[in-house]
Amino acid sequence: ARARTATARAALPTLVLLSDEEAAMPDHRLGLMFACMHPALDAAAQTPLMLQCVLGPTAERIAPAFLMTPAALGQRLTRAKARLKAEGAAFAIPEADEIAPRLAPVMEAVLAAAALGWEAVPGSDPARADLASEGVHLAEVLVSLAPDKPEPRALLSLILHVQARGGARVGGYVPLSEQDVARWDHAMIDAADRHLAAAGAMGGLGRFQLEAAIQSVHAERRATGRTHWAALATLHAALQRLAPSPGGAVAQAAVTMEVEGPAAAVTLLDGLAGAERFQPAWALRAEALARAGQGPEAGAARAMALGLAEDPGLRAWLVRFASGGSAA
Repeated sequence: ARARTATARAALPTLVLLSDEEAAMPDHRLGLMFACMHPALDAAAQTPLMLQCVLGPTAERIAPAFLMTPAALGQRLTRAKARLKAEGAAFAIPEADEIAPRLAPVMEAVLAAAALGWEAVPGSDPARADLASEGVHLAEVLVSLAPDKPEPRALLSLILHVQARGGARVGGYVPLSEQDVARWDHAMIDAADRHLAAAGAMGGLGRFQLEAAIQSVHAERRATGRTHWAALATLHAALQRLAPSPGGAVAQAAVTMEVEGPAAAVTLLDGLAGAERFQPAWALRAEALARAGQGPEAGAARAMALGLAEDPGLRAWLVRFASGGSAA
């Protein structure tokens, strides 16, 4: 935490931090993330700036999540920092009553950081290994800061659900459908479901509630031995209507493949804008085309997926998939 705070201070030299006694934030990293939401910044730069300056990942690691090349994202971040310097921006951690209106981008950055940690299989960048547990901690702090808001609690549920599967990913990348449920952390899953139920009791329906509900349905496989694909299709469709995203679109296409068949999945992928450099889209396309019996097209898609995969662990799994495994 100290190292990442130092990274932020170096990147944003005009940052003003309150003392430990004065700060409204129980965790200064969250305070720094709120500080990145300066009005001089374009909204598209805020979440990646939080990730780079506060949580530490480089532009090369962050760029795929935003469907950008590392060079393009690096330029965006450089312009954002220059804008802050030109504005003479001085930051103070927000007061407690100012936190709620600024929650959404901060929650987005916390989830993105946790996701980078979940991808840290053997052979990955060691600096990413602790991001998932830090995501749990930061989500817990957000819940304490906004205890009457459902979305921070749903975010915590979502992160706990995925974090609970870490034991099934030991030894390399293992897709969800192939994970041994006996190796999941069942106590953590139960805690995640309690947080999701508490969020639902507060009323309303937000993006993180839907995402956590999706993970809860997957978790039911530990009791039923099967995946309730129809329920997942309903939840993914609702999520894409409420908060469309490239990752959500690929996940919806994966579920659609199980419910309606591979051709329907390919149709959804064809409509995904900006998928040319989005590795999950190519991996799923390869799986769908293979199921549809289109061998040459599936091989070309596998090659693209391999070319876009950065982590050695994921690349090794894709090679095994190309020789006859499954990408589901």
